[in-house]
Amino acid sequence: MLADKERWNHRHVIKPISTEVAGIVENFASYATVGKALDIAAGAGRNTHFLAEKGFVVDAVDYSDVALSQIKDIATINKIEADLDTYLFNVNSYDLIINCNYLDRRHFPLIKEALKEGGLLIFETFIIATDEGYHQPSNLDFVLRTNELLHTFLGLQVVYYEEREEVNLQGEKVKVASLVARKKSI
Repeated sequence: MLADKERWNHRHVIKPISTEVAGIVENFASYATVGKALDIAAGAGRNTHFLAEKGFVVDAVDYSDVALSQIKDIATINKIEADLDTYLFNVNSYDLIINCNYLDRRHFPLIKEALKEGGLLIFETFIIATDEGYHQPSNLDFVLRTNELLHTFLGLQVVYYEEREEVNLQGEKVKVASLVARKKSI
């Protein structure tokens, strides 16, 4: 919907997201075979740029044209302006899929299908924080439940999983779930 696009564009102007690569991506991208990568909700490209520098050809998908305009125009980055509510991932296409600070549960089976055999998933986003003093999104559809990420991707070989407290990109105290998992070869 156009209203969603306008909201995301406004958010990228009002609250620009850090250009620093996510720690989980920096720490685990080397576990993937260098090849084709997908950065879901890529924003301004903080993870996209890092992956391109490491030799990946990256499909950077985001609905915000404001955010995508901040991604470098280079041959190894394919900027895709698309509504993630309707975007379809290419099946068996990616050696690495990144999903940071974004949640759409409808994507879970699509992500599994989009990974090549042996492909790596790096997924990190927020979990419910009911304790006082934590930032909590107003819509709980956009936060994970405790252990939900782990249970959702049990069909993959889990390399790393953690739920922890941290400070988000806006300086707010949050709870985060991090998963690194590999699609098993048949």
